[in-house]
Amino acid sequence: MSAAHVPTVDLAGWWNGSRATRESIARSVDRAARTVGFMQIVGHRIPPTAIDGLTAGLDQFFALPLDVKQRYTAPPEVNRGYAAPRSERLSYSLGVDSPADLFEAFNVGAGTGDFPGLDLDPIIYADNRWPVEAPRFRPGVATWFGHTQSLARTLESVFALALGLPEHHFAPFTDHSIDVLRMVHYALPERTEIEPDQLGMGAHTDYGIVTILWADPVVGLQVLDRNGEWTSAVPAPGVLLVNLGDLLARWTNDAWVSTMHRVVPPRDGRGRSLRRRSAAFFHDGNADAVISTLPTCRAADGSSPYADVTVAEHLAQKLGGSRGLELNAHAEREASRIGASS
Repeated sequence: MSAAHVPTVDLAGWWNGSRATRESIARSVDRAARTVGFMQIVGHRIPPTAIDGLTAGLDQFFALPLDVKQRYTAPPEVNRGYAAPRSERLSYSLGVDSPADLFEAFNVGAGTGDFPGLDLDPIIYADNRWPVEAPRFRPGVATWFGHTQSLARTLESVFALALGLPEHHFAPFTDHSIDVLRMVHYALPERTEIEPDQLGMGAHTDYGIVTILWADPVVGLQVLDRNGEWTSAVPAPGVLLVNLGDLLARWTNDAWVSTMHRVVPPRDGRGRSLRRRSAAFFHDGNADAVISTLPTCRAADGSSPYADVTVAEHLAQKLGGSRGLELNAHAEREASRIGASS
């Protein structure tokens, strides 16, 4: 699955286009959602200056000494701050054992202060701790967060039209969404020893509704296709990759695909380690929202293999695996796909 095989969706006509244009865009999204679960988004309206600010900020932070970065480490249940190399195992979110992942990361997200008047859980909606040692980090990251948050809400409307729902169907499920931006850095020293089957980031599906990914055009990201084979997906410069998460799969009874993916340690053709940066914006929905399979996506008898679950319950199960390092026992359907992969 090279970039040429990931469907491209041009959103440029969504905002001011005719009804026919919007329906055409929705049909393109529906095809990608049913077949691949990944799509390349162009016409997204995020300016190149925002990417420049994001990369300048994350470069400044990740260049800091490890002991300085570790000052911003949060407890596993708080999905904020710094994660050092080998501190997480993404495959544990599926209940699958694996060596520790090689990436380092920093998370920021929507906090209680973003939703005044609501009595929200201060751990789920935790405050951000911004690294004062990297003064370019906060403005660049906050600007990017705002752009991708706005794009995620636009995609909600596209998804609703694609599913034959009212345009604002998902709004009550996301008006105080758990939104998190995870900036990831892969840069292995030349003599780093890698265990058998150790990955930059272990195989996983994303947990929420939709993920908006910016990444360097560097090999590393791999997607599990319908034939059970891992194939590369390298984004073109300026293009954003969008993939669907578990909650959309639950809503649609797997009519829309929450695609399994991983990151192998980035290397060039001579086997030398490459630096790779990415920033994944996770739009996960309200903590108290109940996700129940859409009536139009249920079996003829009205049943669904997915039990109703709140967003908070689902995320706690997943994060308890990847960050808490306890194998998740609630992801059998997703995990079965890894067992069939080659």
